[in-house]
Amino acid sequence: MTTTQPVLVTDDGGPGLSLWRGAWQRLRRNPTAIAGAVIVLLFVVVALAAPLLTPYQPASTQWTDKITPTEVPGPYKGHVLGLDRYGSDLLTQLLYGARQSLVYGVISTALGLVVGTALGVLAGGFGSLAHLSGGRVGRWFNAIDNATMRLVDILLSIPSLLMAVSIAAVLGQNSYSVMIAIGSAQVPIFARLLRGSMLSQGRGDYVLAANALGIKPRRIVMGHVLPNSVGPTIVQATLNLATAIIEVAALSFLGLGQADPAVAEWGRMLVAAQERFGQAPRLALYPGACIAITALGFTLLGEAMREALDPRTRR
Repeated sequence: MTTTQPVLVTDDGGPGLSLWRGAWQRLRRNPTAIAGAVIVLLFVVVALAAPLLTPYQPASTQWTDKITPTEVPGPYKGHVLGLDRYGSDLLTQLLYGARQSLVYGVISTALGLVVGTALGVLAGGFGSLAHLSGGRVGRWFNAIDNATMRLVDILLSIPSLLMAVSIAAVLGQNSYSVMIAIGSAQVPIFARLLRGSMLSQGRGDYVLAANALGIKPRRIVMGHVLPNSVGPTIVQATLNLATAIIEVAALSFLGLGQADPAVAEWGRMLVAAQERFGQAPRLALYPGACIAITALGFTLLGEAMREALDPRTRR
């Protein structure tokens, strides 16, 4: 038996569409999805092409002599956005800061997704097997599900930013600790979401039909329930990228980010801007706007994907 794919019927009564194809068609017509996708695409392009978009190196201090106690030069020839308080080109710092946010955000979210998915499959898989098996075996499977979820509940009881700060403080000030800290804070979110989705799918009619045909419960869970449950998890990963970018900036702002001053980070730029905010507010406004717009793009795209994958909210 092949994996069952949810099928939707078009509004005009035409042939049915698979869930993913129908979602793609709705995304293409959704202005929110288009706006979010454009922002995300620009962010990725800028991050990857940073060395091609500026002739300068990040954290270069060759213009330090132009910085005075009362003035930080604004835009002038060769420096579109002016300099920062250390004498570096501000545009270059923003471009390379986008690269750091992209790397940290993607790797930390991938880490949280992998570990969270493993816990979600463990809990949701045994929970679905308990429903299909019954008897003493079913009770054992249910006990494994409950034990796994109690661990996830403990992790969920700790605010994500507080957990990230605690882990980063313990591991030390480096890029790896930032990614591990942010990824660890996302683990319970993915685990609970996937487990709930699998339990919901495990009670579907197609699962009951497959069980009645004598297909082994393990094959039903791994070959049918799991593939049909990953959609919400993928959507959540998009939304978590927005949270990850904000938390990367927050950890850098608190002094728990990359220790190397030559590495440009938006959060560190906000810290440096505080001393000169009265003289040059742009030093804080530009990185703050970059963080807000990037997070907005991932949020718009993620919410649009969530809506497109939910048949109850399709337009």
